[in-house]
Amino acid sequence: MPKQKRHKENVIVGDQGRIVIPARLRREMGIKEGDELMARVKDGQLVLEELDHALERVQGVFQEISQGRSLVDELIAQRRTEARKELEEIEAYRSTRRSKTP
Repeated sequence: MPKQKRHKENVIVGDQGRIVIPARLRREMGIKEGDELMARVKDGQLVLEELDHALERVQGVFQEISQGRSLVDELIAQRRTEARKELEEIEAYRSTRRSKTP
């Protein structure tokens, strides 16, 4: 990633919400025509970042979350608990229907 400098440029929102990233900022960030960027809002600011950088950031977050535990195992356990509850509800429904049948 290019060395971080801090430059500010004014941009104007045009037709259909389009903005033009000033050439100086594109050069500084190494952004070329056809590059895809991730756009998001953070703390009331519009943030544009390279897809690779966004992916690394998200992977880092999930790596921190999953330290010492398996998210897959947690998901499976959660689904099993939900399935058990659903079966209990079905059985309760069936038993009330049976008791109402003459």
